[in-house]
Amino acid sequence: MSNEDAQERTEAPTAKKLEDAKKKGQVPRSVDLGAAAVTLAATGALMLFGADAARSLMEMLASSLSVRGDDLVHDDIMLRSLGVSSGLALLGMMPLLAATLVAALASPALIGGWNFSTEALAFKPERLDPIKGFGRMFSMRSLVELCKSLAKFALIAGIAVLVIRSQLGEVRALATQPLAPAIIESGRIALYALLAMSAGLAIIAALDAPFQVWQHTKELRMSMQEIREEMKESEGSPETRSRIRSMQQTLAKRRMLQDVPQADVVITNPTHFAVALRYDEKRDFAPVVLAKGSDEVAARIREVAREHGVTLVSAPPLARALFRYVDIGRQVPHTLFVAVAQVLTYVWHIKVARRRGEAPPVPPSFDDSIEHVAAPSGAAP
Repeated sequence: MSNEDAQERTEAPTAKKLEDAKKKGQVPRSVDLGAAAVTLAATGALMLFGADAARSLMEMLASSLSVRGDDLVHDDIMLRSLGVSSGLALLGMMPLLAATLVAALASPALIGGWNFSTEALAFKPERLDPIKGFGRMFSMRSLVELCKSLAKFALIAGIAVLVIRSQLGEVRALATQPLAPAIIESGRIALYALLAMSAGLAIIAALDAPFQVWQHTKELRMSMQEIREEMKESEGSPETRSRIRSMQQTLAKRRMLQDVPQADVVITNPTHFAVALRYDEKRDFAPVVLAKGSDEVAARIREVAREHGVTLVSAPPLARALFRYVDIGRQVPHTLFVAVAQVLTYVWHIKVARRRGEAPPVPPSFDDSIEHVAAPSGAAP
């Protein structure tokens, strides 16, 4: 990658870029966060269950050193003694082991989440390239990691020195104490030192975890060209999207025209617009728009309606209002109830007149104000 390309990568990585990186095993990780979590968990477990663990270990030691003479004649005495000692040791150390295991599993979830990638385990010959290996060893990133390691060592060492100096009198006093109190006191001092160093590791982790997230995001930055290429790959080229939209519109028109024979009336402009309405008292609270269209689509709706004997009614203002403000599959708004009811009544009268052989009734008429009445609040007239 050239410097020019790197300088162009100023955009945050997209969700797809992050997901692809995760599949390759590239997720933010903080070794210091895991170390701090495990150390703090172990320290907490020792503070809570250290006394019980010490008693279990003492029982193990006593059991191991107290073998009766009669048992020495058995061949399996050593195996049985080892089994008993191992059970006591495991029982005593169980809280500590459980706490550290939970901490080790939970710490990755705090940054980057759990991730298993087979691509990260795949063999890559370039990893064996000695030139690239030396390049990684003496890269700027390696120098930064070295400085971080030295700073962490200095911090932990400084904490250890402060703890030793603060407990120096207690450490010297151990030589004058009986064995049992001296052991308890040395355990307290060791636990205090471990707690102080764990706090130091926690400080390091609090600084390192955000840095690792920032560095991971920086490495995955994208240029505008890469974002455009990704959008093309995920959504297709503009020509492909245009063809898909055209096909979708064709299918939608085809489904819409299939519903025209179910209509009770088609209201026309009479040439520019056509809206097919259905009203079934058993399932419709109000008339429903089954199909609508303009120009060529309107002509096709009128043609299908004539083929299936659906009545056509010329009402230009009402046709324009329905076409403009009511979507396909939606009920007509209450502001048009009266007008649509007049049309449906007119259609019913036509059917009655045909059965009786009478002259057709006079169709209803509507003025242009009906469009303003049908317009929802805030819509332009």
